[in-house]
Amino acid sequence: GLSQYSSDPRTEWDLSAYSTRDQVLEAMRNLRYKGGNTFTGLALTHVLEQNLKPDAGARLEAEKLVILLTDGKSQDDANLAAQTLKNLGIEIFAIGVKNADEAELKQVASEPLELTVYNVLDFPLLSSLVGRLTQVLCTRIKEKSNKENTGSTVKDIPVNMGPELSPTDLKISAVTSKSMHLTWSPPLRPPKKYRIVYYPSKGGITKEVVLDGAVSSLRLSNLTSHTEYLVSVFPIYDTVVGDGLRGVTSTLPLSSPRSLRVSELSHNSIRLSWKAAQGATQYLVLCSAAPDGAED
Repeated sequence: GLSQYSSDPRTEWDLSAYSTRDQVLEAMRNLRYKGGNTFTGLALTHVLEQNLKPDAGARLEAEKLVILLTDGKSQDDANLAAQTLKNLGIEIFAIGVKNADEAELKQVASEPLELTVYNVLDFPLLSSLVGRLTQVLCTRIKEKSNKENTGSTVKDIPVNMGPELSPTDLKISAVTSKSMHLTWSPPLRPPKKYRIVYYPSKGGITKEVVLDGAVSSLRLSNLTSHTEYLVSVFPIYDTVVGDGLRGVTSTLPLSSPRSLRVSELSHNSIRLSWKAAQGATQYLVLCSAAPDGAED
């Protein structure tokens, strides 16, 4: 299975999509590169929520491996999402290219790091990793399978990721130029925490808030005016993250002064008056001779 990510992760194909090596290679050749931001935490959560479920082809008895390929530092919290996967027994291999942050790769990857973290200077050099990585992956699968057969327990992703573990009915209200209010209906089984992630859809800093599981509303403040925001609400349990709720809305533009009037004209002065703009603390008044006389 393969997912590509920037600010919004996208599943290219599920685990059950292809059954032969040639089909996978052909799909890779037809893959179109998706440019954009680097929201690695959101991508790892997407893999858990969408790609490692039984209806996406994940077999409960099979070992779960995730290979992360990135060429930059994550713009959100990749460590928290990675820890959730690792707590579920999912092994993460981290491969960095060019500007990847090696410290972050080591945080995200599973132990032992000498087998799960790789870093190369440019994309063509990835081919040098194929032989070693193939050998390591196959060996790790055999080792984990042997442990399971000898009685050791391996955590599986719970089959039930639906209403019992997932909030519903995200509502965004009281939207202003710099704030909005979120409410949602909690899942049947209350989570330990909620993780709320929000960021401008056209790129920008990702922010997140962690709430107690008993709370089901939040006011987001200090937002940028006239900007579309993507908002996600994830319920976090001891060993799993439930399905996330997602919403999108735009903050309002800043209010403008209105009804500009000119009075008391003289040979070298004029008086201006206007209706106030709500929330404004200062005004900038700019005047110049028309059409192109003295400077402003």
